Amino acid sequence: MNSPRRTFIGTLAVGAGAVAAPAFAQRRAPDAGIDYKVLDTPQTVETAGKIEVMEFFWYGCPHCNAFEPPLSAWLKRLPPDVAFRRLPAQFNAVWAQHAKLYYALEALGAVESAHRKSFDAIHVGGMQLSQEPEMIDWAARNGIDRDKFAEALRSDGVAAKMVAARQALIAYKIDGVPAMAVNGRFLTAPSIAGSHERCLQVVDFLVEQERRGKRA
Repeated sequence: MNSPRRTFIGTLAVGAGAVAAPAFAQRRAPDAGIDYKVLDTPQTVETAGKIEVMEFFWYGCPHCNAFEPPLSAWLKRLPPDVAFRRLPAQFNAVWAQHAKLYYALEALGAVESAHRKSFDAIHVGGMQLSQEPEMIDWAARNGIDRDKFAEALRSDGVAAKMVAARQALIAYKIDGVPAMAVNGRFLTAPSIAGSHERCLQVVDFLVEQERRGKRA
């Protein structure tokens, strides 16, 4: 990742595993500290009563861009007891602008329609999306109300979410993206798992561990 830190497929001593069966049957069992990282201090999750999976990402990251299609396919089969949310990483001013873009889309209920388009604008269209006028023009061209989007970008709600996201980045000790957190207790990443597919199998494995813990 073109970042002052690193982008994943990058670093994070994290993750491995897969849910029960066929995919993992032919692989070794995942090991904590090798295939995934167990957080020293478990973090509070936002979704009560469900197992929370969170993606740390950056719109400008080529690895996050490549990870988005398999992640989107994985989300289509998300079990009802699992809640997913995204958290945009902020390591410098450009990353912060992209985080603001994401949270403005979220505030307007436009993530589903515009999240992939945000990646495409940067990685296919050659846009920067790092200045408010450019973001506002882009949003308007993609069917989002210009004034409402501009208001969302500058809103206290978006500013508060950005502060919370920066705090989470520190709490989870994230130093590269994409990275996946499971229920505030585990971290994994494509860089550690070895591939996008394997990373998502790791997440499935960790989700199942949490599910069994809830049943115990």
